[in-house]
Amino acid sequence: MTEELIIAGFGGQGVLSMGKILAYSAIMQDQEVSWMPSYGPEMRGGTANVTVIISDERISSPILTKYDTAIILNQQSMDKFESSVKPGGTLLYDPNGILVHPKRKDINIYRITGSKISTQMGNKKVFNMVILGAYMKAKPIVQLENVIKGLKKSLPERYHKLIPLNESAITKGMENIEIVQEI
Repeated sequence: MTEELIIAGFGGQGVLSMGKILAYSAIMQDQEVSWMPSYGPEMRGGTANVTVIISDERISSPILTKYDTAIILNQQSMDKFESSVKPGGTLLYDPNGILVHPKRKDINIYRITGSKISTQMGNKKVFNMVILGAYMKAKPIVQLENVIKGLKKSLPERYHKLIPLNESAITKGMENIEIVQEI
């Protein structure tokens, strides 16, 4: 099994940390992992993406042009990466700020209102965990217990008190994912 994934959105949405938590989670499951971030000089508001590869076998290169899954969090990323999903692959997106929704007929498409759900939870910082939960439901590659271990590994200890909130956000994402199209 190999999962080649891109997560793309604006800086400040937790794109890179979501990828890092996913990578740590896969490591906890004794899988091979590659995590390769890409971002502009802006800390917030600029575009950011991260490529994560999870595999049972050694990974030869972190450079990809086609993906099994794309998690899209803004229109610029939709424009750039929708066509990069392999036929039969998966596209998961948050519709907030997306004006042109995915049109492909040869991929699975899921939607999660992560912005809305995180706002309802009272903490917009858990947006990325809502998205991660939706991904985990669509593609059950990593187990929740390992994601929690990944959170502990990637979050500074002073933020460990927020792990229950993050776990709740993951659960909300799993519960609220919408199927747009399954092939």
